[in-house]
Order: sequence, then C-alpha cells, then structure tokens
Amino acid sequence: MTSLALDGSGRAAPAGPAGAAAGDPAAAGPAAGLVEIALADPLRPARRPVPKSLRRLLGPVLLVAFWQLGSSTGLIQPDILAGPWTVLHTGYSLAADGTLGHNLAISLRRVALGLLFGVAAAVVLAVVAGLFQLGEDLVDAPVQILRAVPILGLVPLAILWFGIGEHVKVFLVALGTAFPVYINTFAAIRGVDGRFVELARTVRLGRLALIRRVVLPGALPGFLVGLRFALTISWLILVVSEQINASSGIGYLMDQARTFGQTDVIVVGLAVYGVLGLLSDALVRLLERRALAWRRGLEAT
Repeated sequence: MTSLALDGSGRAAPAGPAGAAAGDPAAAGPAAGLVEIALADPLRPARRPVPKSLRRLLGPVLLVAFWQLGSSTGLIQPDILAGPWTVLHTGYSLAADGTLGHNLAISLRRVALGLLFGVAAAVVLAVVAGLFQLGEDLVDAPVQILRAVPILGLVPLAILWFGIGEHVKVFLVALGTAFPVYINTFAAIRGVDGRFVELARTVRLGRLALIRRVVLPGALPGFLVGLRFALTISWLILVVSEQINASSGIGYLMDQARTFGQTDVIVVGLAVYGVLGLLSDALVRLLERRALAWRRGLEAT
C-alpha cells in the first residue's frame, strides 16, 4: 500500500520531512490542508465480489438454520411448528403417494380458469374505457366501486350465486385478478406516447390499425405489470376459496391438516403456494423480456 499526499489544489505534495521544510513549518501538521490517499497495491490480488444470487440465499438459509435450532432444542414445539426435516419428510411422502400431485393439479386448474376469465374481462373493459370517453364514463366508475369492496367480503354473496362447487372458487379468483389487470392496462392505454399516435395519423393509419399497431403494443408493459399483480393475488384468493366446502386442492389439504393439528402438512402447503408464486412471477418476467425486446431497442435508438 503506497501513500500520496495532495495539497489543496489537487497537486501532489512531497511527503515526509522534505515536504515540511519546503514550506511553512506548520505545513507538517494537520492544519496544512494536505490529504493523504491510500493507493491499492497492484501486486495484491483483488477480492472477488460474492455473487448476488448467493447473497440473496443467505437470509433464507439463516432462517431455516434458526428454525432447525429452535426445533432441536425444544424452543419450538411440534404442535406449534414442525421442524424442517419433518416438513421435508412429509412433503416427500405426500409427493410419493400422489396426494400432493393430485391436489396441486386441481389448484392449478382453478387458478388457470380464474386467470383466463378475469384477465380476458379486464382487458376488454380496459380497452373500451381507455379508447372511448363514453366507455370510461360507463365502465370505470363501477369497476372502481367494486375494487373498493374486499374480495373475501363477497364470499357469502358468491356462494348464493354459484353454490359451493367449483364455480364459486373460479369466480373469486377471476374477480380478484381482474382489477389489477384492468387498472394497469387502462392507465397504460391512456399513457401511450402521443408522438406515436401523431406519427400513425401522419401515415394515415385507420382506427383499427392504430389500435392494433400503436395503442395495444404501447399498453403491453402496463398489462404485464397488472398480470404480475394478478398472479400474486390469485394464489392468495385460492387459499381461502379452497376452504369453502372443497374436497380437493392444496387449500383443502391445509384445512384438513388444521383439523388434525398436522403443522407439517400446513407448512408443506404454504411452501407449495410460495414456490408457485415465485415460478409464476418468473414466468411473467421472462415473457416481459421477450415481448418488450422491441421497446428496449427503440429506446436505445
């Protein structure tokens, strides 16, 4: 490690006694205004930074370690929270006998149907409200009013409408996922760059061509943001809806485990929901990178 002293003007000043003798004797003291900079030794190997992916794993690993420590020492009782190894063994057993796969497939089917109906309805309403003033007057106010009502507060009414079968579960997921898609898509349509619209009118694009080539591609980023929120909300609503007189599904599995005090099964169900949420979010991120590659190229130019 080498040292370099700079004077107030940023020029290198002589270090040591020679530097002090060249000027005022007080220059050798701390009031001289000299700043000493430590330079890295070029012969010393540079320290490699820890990859971000490994740094992000540190928190979960510590959490599991403390969890295992509490379970092993008896600080966490099994009837309160099962230990990590017990949860892993239970998850393996449920997967091996087909119980986990069967209930997971049913939960995925409910989410897929709810997303299909909810996203389709939200996109249609957002396009109508975003492109036409009359459509906004007729559509936006009722949607905003319904959005203010808690989704789970509609469960009794939904049961009266659809019964306690599959329809009520799909309806609740569809209703919960429609609002974030509508809001973000509507805002994205209204926020399309006016320069693109003017350019389209300059080349005399018709209304339908303008919507298809300018408005909808310009609103795609907002739609994908809404879709990410919708996927997160869909799993939250599914947890509750699968406990409404259900006979299958991950939520049903957790509800049965609650009845018999099986905390290991409950944690397995929570882990499955968490993994599904992360995978669905990663899928939308990948879709966003692929679908918006043209936008990044346009902004780079």
